[in-house]
Amino acid sequence: MQYDIAAIVQGYAQGYFLMADDDDGLGWYSSRDRTLIPLDEQFRYPTSLRRVLNQERFTVAINRDFPAVVAGCANRETTWISPELQEIYLLLRQAGFAYSFETWQGDKLAGGILGIVIGGAFIGESMFYRIPEGSKVAMVKLVEQLRQQGFVLFDAQMMNPHLERFGAYSVNDEEYQTLLQQALVTRCTLV
Repeated sequence: MQYDIAAIVQGYAQGYFLMADDDDGLGWYSSRDRTLIPLDEQFRYPTSLRRVLNQERFTVAINRDFPAVVAGCANRETTWISPELQEIYLLLRQAGFAYSFETWQGDKLAGGILGIVIGGAFIGESMFYRIPEGSKVAMVKLVEQLRQQGFVLFDAQMMNPHLERFGAYSVNDEEYQTLLQQALVTRCTLV
């Protein structure tokens, strides 16, 4: 199937995100309240995770095994990442818009975060882990990387208890659109 990658990127740039629906078709979605991960001192994580970080059990990589991260994010009982959406992520990666931020333990993929980068916006699509703490370490290291590179926005789309522990907060659509517009005119690179 042919996909219009420019149109897909434009959809994300307008604040929408793709998800598979119940019929395995794809749809564009938005939310009145958007969940953001803070890129300032409001970002936090549990003390127990600080110990794991200090032990340096994991190394981090970007796009070392992008297809495995996509597969890991899709590998759950209920998923919005259909085979069609997996294919789109791979095409977005080839076009330079999709990234996997990964944690590794030796030669084993421990966890990762899948996201779309447009300007200074990192739009988190999903995360997973295979080794406990793998995705949490990826979150901390990704936030550090986004800060270093001058990103404006880390969009996590929807709130969940896991994200709340990192200081995630909600903004209304008007606030989100303002931040998104600032991010779109900011030149950033993840690597």
